[in-house]
Amino acid sequence: MPSLATRVKAKLGIANPNCVAYDLLFGCPGWVEGVIHAQAFIKSGIAKKCLVIGAETLSRVVDKHDRDAMIYSDGAGACIVAEKQGQEAGILSHASQTFAKDEGNYLYFGSSYHQEADKNVRYIKMFGRKIYEFAITHVPTAMKTALDKSGVSIDEVQKIFIHQANEKMDEAIVKRFYRLFKKPVPAGIMPMSIHKLGNSSVATVPTLLDLVLKGQIENQEVKKGDVVLLASVGAGMNINAIVYRF
Repeated sequence: MPSLATRVKAKLGIANPNCVAYDLLFGCPGWVEGVIHAQAFIKSGIAKKCLVIGAETLSRVVDKHDRDAMIYSDGAGACIVAEKQGQEAGILSHASQTFAKDEGNYLYFGSSYHQEADKNVRYIKMFGRKIYEFAITHVPTAMKTALDKSGVSIDEVQKIFIHQANEKMDEAIVKRFYRLFKKPVPAGIMPMSIHKLGNSSVATVPTLLDLVLKGQIENQEVKKGDVVLLASVGAGMNINAIVYRF
């Protein structure tokens, strides 16, 4: 069957056959990974512009009898990645990793916790504690790898847009990230939208970024020249991070 990307291309009325449409399955970090792919296509000369969409309908696969599922939501976010004008703006560096040897089943499909539910119907499940421990251990180091590759000082980072999975986990990730540089966490460095939009998986980072750019999160803004970090973690387990200058 046609990929979702192919259906979107058709809906947009794009006739050019050289505009290649494909889906990227990477779990929650999928949109960030898509941006990394887009940058690679542009730098290699394969493309000049890429439309990267992150969309998720978790409501289709959540067990209403599972308390872990109460935070899941539906969402979508998109951006166009294009050739940058000059060297002072755009994607400065990135890091991307997959841990699958022991971590591949931290997220899985399982039956409902309701004993009378159809056992053949599967819902998204997770080993929450294992994911939490994995994320606070590995995401900060991936973020540091990306920042080190960029040549940008930690003091220049104005915002961290991190996957909205769990506010406590995100705070621990950012705290450990700054601890790697022996620095305190700056006030207001981490905008949050989970209280408003929930965990929409692949859509959390682009929608969070959009809210800040539109001034819809109190006391949060980015300006031209600001350096920000985008970071995510999810199914796989996959991790990635991007250093970006506006």
